[in-house]
Amino acid sequence: MKIDMGTSAFLLALSLLTVLPLSSSTLNKGSHLSVENPGDVLVSPNNVFTAGFYAVGDNAYCFAVWFSKPSCSGNNCTIVWMANRDEPVNGRRSRLSLVASGDVVLTDADRFTVWTTNIKSISSTQLDLYDSGNLVLHSSDGTILWQSFDSPTDTLLPEQPLIKKVQLRSARSQSNYSSGFFKLYFDNDNVLRLLFDSPDVSDIYWPDPELLTWENGRSTYNNSRIAVLDSKGNFSSTDDFTFRSADFELSRQRRLTIDFDGNLRLYSRDETEGGRWDVTWQAMSQPCRIHGSCGPNSLCSYVPSSGRKCSCIPGYKVVNPADWYFGCEPEFTLSCNASEVAFLQLTNVEFFGYDFGFYPNYTLERCESLCLEMCDCKGFQFKFIKHDYPSGIPYCYPKTLLLNGHHSPNFQGDLYLKVLKTGLSQYDDSENKASLDCSGGSLKQLNRTYARQNKNGTLEALLLIAIIVGAVEFFIILLVPCFLIITRKNGSAQQGYFLASTGLRRFTYTELKKATQGFSKEIGRGAGGIVYRGILSDNRVAAIKQLYDANQGEAEFLAEISTIGKLNHINLIEMWGYCAEGKHRILVYEYMEHGSLAENLNSKSLDWKKRFDIAVGTAKCMAYLHEECLEWVLHCDVKPQNILLDSNYNPKVSDFGLSRLQNRSGLNNASFSRIRGTRGYMAPEWILNLPITSKVDVYSYGIVVMELVTGKSPATGFNTTESGDGTQHKGMATWVREKMNLAISGSSSIEDITDLKLEGEYDKKTMEILVAVALKCALEDRNSRPTMSQVVEMLVCHENYKQLQEDGDYHMR
Repeated sequence: MKIDMGTSAFLLALSLLTVLPLSSSTLNKGSHLSVENPGDVLVSPNNVFTAGFYAVGDNAYCFAVWFSKPSCSGNNCTIVWMANRDEPVNGRRSRLSLVASGDVVLTDADRFTVWTTNIKSISSTQLDLYDSGNLVLHSSDGTILWQSFDSPTDTLLPEQPLIKKVQLRSARSQSNYSSGFFKLYFDNDNVLRLLFDSPDVSDIYWPDPELLTWENGRSTYNNSRIAVLDSKGNFSSTDDFTFRSADFELSRQRRLTIDFDGNLRLYSRDETEGGRWDVTWQAMSQPCRIHGSCGPNSLCSYVPSSGRKCSCIPGYKVVNPADWYFGCEPEFTLSCNASEVAFLQLTNVEFFGYDFGFYPNYTLERCESLCLEMCDCKGFQFKFIKHDYPSGIPYCYPKTLLLNGHHSPNFQGDLYLKVLKTGLSQYDDSENKASLDCSGGSLKQLNRTYARQNKNGTLEALLLIAIIVGAVEFFIILLVPCFLIITRKNGSAQQGYFLASTGLRRFTYTELKKATQGFSKEIGRGAGGIVYRGILSDNRVAAIKQLYDANQGEAEFLAEISTIGKLNHINLIEMWGYCAEGKHRILVYEYMEHGSLAENLNSKSLDWKKRFDIAVGTAKCMAYLHEECLEWVLHCDVKPQNILLDSNYNPKVSDFGLSRLQNRSGLNNASFSRIRGTRGYMAPEWILNLPITSKVDVYSYGIVVMELVTGKSPATGFNTTESGDGTQHKGMATWVREKMNLAISGSSSIEDITDLKLEGEYDKKTMEILVAVALKCALEDRNSRPTMSQVVEMLVCHENYKQLQEDGDYHMR
């Protein structure tokens, strides 16, 4: 039989209509979407959002809304809403229907109703997916009967309000979309908070629970409880909390999500740049401060190479290695007999909350006795809080539970863990670490019994043939054009804004040139570049550093800025922004009124207390860079010129991480391609071509402390000795060490090396401790030098002990 071309085209179109439903943004009454047909979806008019069945596990599906532009496939789409996240449906005969009563109903295998909008309407209704990502059920006159924006899951979209009695709840893990333990909500005092809410305990961890509401910049004086993110990247809440994204006012896709790890993050994406989501704001900069990270009796610590790590405290073992929510359990049974227990000191370890009470001005012995009197006391926190005292007063916190534990070199306190005295010798600080399991296992289909229905085998066979024929025709007609379009897209140049996920502002070169009056107000220069004083458009005074070495590409430079921008410490200079335009690479910092430490050492502005505080503050900052920040960073040029002083003479370390910006290829955690640093402050490793570690910064720090004590530069001001080989010049470390050795033998004293500008106004014992620490830092053998966290411990513990002695409330144990 002969068939003409018109008949062939008609049959082809008919077969495609039979097996491939046309996508639409609307579902009308009496219609349904089937889980078995991937083409049964709703697509927003601008094609950015799609609503349909999404695979969340083995034969497990949820009805969801996700970003479909840029295109996504499989299980790599970005979900923004789910109807049945905790009760997935079967991959056979499940459907979403708009029934005659006007209600939207999700059924599992035609047998069980797992979700419904609970709407009854006598008028005609339809379900629409809007360009905003909002799934809306409305009547024929436009009245909204139900909308997904009123019942969010873990994500807030632009213009979607977060209101009273509505909350965002995290997913259980990266691959398990069911409800997790973290949520964002308005509390009863009208303040927006983040809460760890597990079946056993609940903890607020943001805003900082140690501060009062007004100290966190929040207000309780409101009744509306509304928070909204706009399309430009501005977030505002009725409790006075606001923030702006790092790419504020740029045209981007945006979403505010409470992630499975408990952090609230704002993501932005440029549709033209390959579909990458960038973090443009986040609530928590320190991952281990999020409560519930590792479960009870365990410690959270951050390892830059692999992320957060969980470990059991000594004497405890992990309950479930696949899920650290369960934490650790003791390997011993504690006795209520005080003579059978002892306390194991865990340095710089904090467990937040769950105290019997807090007891100010308690000595260590008194706190220990208090815990021994309580049979349920698991241990006690002992730390110093400053208040109005320079070195702080001790506080005692006996613990009922050991939750929210973390280790931080900058935490000024210790945990004293109650253990059996007979096993005290076997406990040590060796950590049974394991990385967090972010997968959590894929979600499995819920166990249900389905009644078997009668089947028409012939009808199923014909339907299968129609599907196969239609699919073949579809691929023949559309595959080649689609392939050409995708290839053309991928081959096009990817230009535009490369977003640094740090909240830093991107300045133009013209802006900074105007701010510095044509780069005319120079205030300093170094190996990295020239620093100018500038006034920004918002009238802030800034230090603007123009880098010499601008050989990096823009993407590489911004990747480095992203790393440095994540660093946050009270003794680090704050970076406000950057410029990456053409060959210009410029950094914008806060301006320090008192300039550098080098400038102040030649004046009488630095008394003994200021000098000691500068030494401690600088050590804390270096400990943070080496051991606690989000990515391993060496300074490589610690010297007085790079330690700036604010209005209160607090130290601010600058030029941190600058070696990364100048030559990233030379930094591999072990060696550098060329010598970095300043003569007199450089460790011997640089000259001897030995592997470079964090101990080079420790050496430089020791020299800086000696300069603080002596007032002398390491390059000048030292005696020389005559020998048979001629004149020999002593280095600072050698000169100080010889003087201290003479002091021990009685022929010299500490006064011989101290800066004359101090005029004898200093504490001799503390000065000797400071010099001893500096000499230990400046040892030739790098393995003999302490770490910066050990330096902090030596200085801070001594100062706290000294303060307690002065208060008359401390005795040696």
